[in-house]
Amino acid sequence: MKLVIVTGMSGAGKTIALKMLEDLGFYCVDNLPISLLEPFVQLATKPMNQDRVALGIDIRSGKELPQLVHVMRDWKQNGAPYQILFLDASDETLVKRYKETRRSHPLAGRGRVDTGIRLERERLEFLKAEADFIIDTSQLLTRELRQELEKLFMSDANYSNLFITVLSFGFKYGIPADADLVFDVRFLPNPYYVEELRQHTGEEAMVQAYVRQGGTADEFMEKLCDMLEFLIPNYVLEGKNQLVVAVGCTGGKHRSVTVAGALYQHLSRHEEYGLKIEHRDIDKDRIRKEQG
Repeated sequence: MKLVIVTGMSGAGKTIALKMLEDLGFYCVDNLPISLLEPFVQLATKPMNQDRVALGIDIRSGKELPQLVHVMRDWKQNGAPYQILFLDASDETLVKRYKETRRSHPLAGRGRVDTGIRLERERLEFLKAEADFIIDTSQLLTRELRQELEKLFMSDANYSNLFITVLSFGFKYGIPADADLVFDVRFLPNPYYVEELRQHTGEEAMVQAYVRQGGTADEFMEKLCDMLEFLIPNYVLEGKNQLVVAVGCTGGKHRSVTVAGALYQHLSRHEEYGLKIEHRDIDKDRIRKEQG
């Protein structure tokens, strides 16, 4: 039986993830008391004959939540296979979602939402540390979340429990907090200073050609890909399940997008790893100008 514990921060998308897993054929139960977990799993395994089960467990378990440590320890000792999916989002994103829905955080009471978020992070830290998969939903569309869940739990491919995110960004907007590897490509030719290219992005051929002129970008890509070909298998052996490779330029629109796209194309040849690409800051200059 495939057993998945779906947990994470309130407002990060656990309810949506459970509904998606249900659509994918999982038998889903949300907010089951911790004391009933073991009897339920035994029931699901034999009398109910369920081969895929997802359990929603989070801060709503209250004082019972720490007991989950003992339950998971018993499962490991008895050889019961399970995986933990932890859904996370930035504090800024969570606060925004709570304000938009006008819901109160379960730990905030009549206090501020950010106080509840801080307390929740502290109480869920043991689950995040044990998680097999961590998905940050801060900038994920619903369809992108579904695609990630399908890759993690439905594909016949062996992803070696490693999911790689290739992320382009702009240094002037800050280095991504979750980046494992950061590469600075501000040494490459900058299309920003070419009037006819300034409004275009690194997803377009004309910008890519400009960035790659002279061969420096291609030489860098060859060395970067060679290094990652060495690192990734070693990360898998070490037990790493999430790898964020961040590529940065000044504004995150031209050079970093070009290099990140080329890196994504190279890594996509490896079917044993989960993979996605994200351009964090590609539209920020345009949005700022429109708002300013």
